[in-house]
Amino acid sequence: MIYEFPDKSAPIRQGDIFVGLPRIDISLNKVLIVGETGERVAKWAEVIQRYESLNIIVPVRPVTAIVATQDCDALHGRDITLCEISKFKDVERKSKETTSPKSWKNIIIQHARINQKWFYLPPDEEIGFSEKMAVDFMVTLRVSRAELEELHDLRKGRLNEIADEHFRERISEFFRRYPYDEWYPLDREELKAYLGEYPDAKPFPWQQTETTGVGGKK
Repeated sequence: MIYEFPDKSAPIRQGDIFVGLPRIDISLNKVLIVGETGERVAKWAEVIQRYESLNIIVPVRPVTAIVATQDCDALHGRDITLCEISKFKDVERKSKETTSPKSWKNIIIQHARINQKWFYLPPDEEIGFSEKMAVDFMVTLRVSRAELEELHDLRKGRLNEIADEHFRERISEFFRRYPYDEWYPLDREELKAYLGEYPDAKPFPWQQTETTGVGGKK
């Protein structure tokens, strides 16, 4: 498919895919502190007020991730930034009920143009993807470049030239995008239809009325 498999000695590049990298999930409200007198739970705000080094326990799980750092920094920088790779159905909710090739085509091509939060990765047994996957730009990891270079066995492949150019452009679009609530120019009827698909959207003051029931009183 869209992957290639470099020699183990090849330097790390943007678009390299690694497996088994650690993702740390820490709660700022429940920090498990380990001390000489045992363990206790505290909030992060309390921890930093003490201005001292503490030993804490954090949950870690292995994930698949792709190098987001540009090639020049991946060669010489201290750290490497990667984006987590997850099942496509977990990243793009519109795909959960999708079955037909035509519907998949629409999601992969059309939604890839308008949804800047993910990058589609097709299945390929050689790289270890048994189903459709996606890069989630919202979830990043940071690891030591020197230490990642030692874990060359965890690199399963990389994007080929065409896919890598597309990936580079998509990730740059994501980080320079202008955030806005896309429903702001809708009229009352259009907003009703929008809320049917996206119920969490909050109407703007100019979209609220006393009679429509959209964000206001009935």
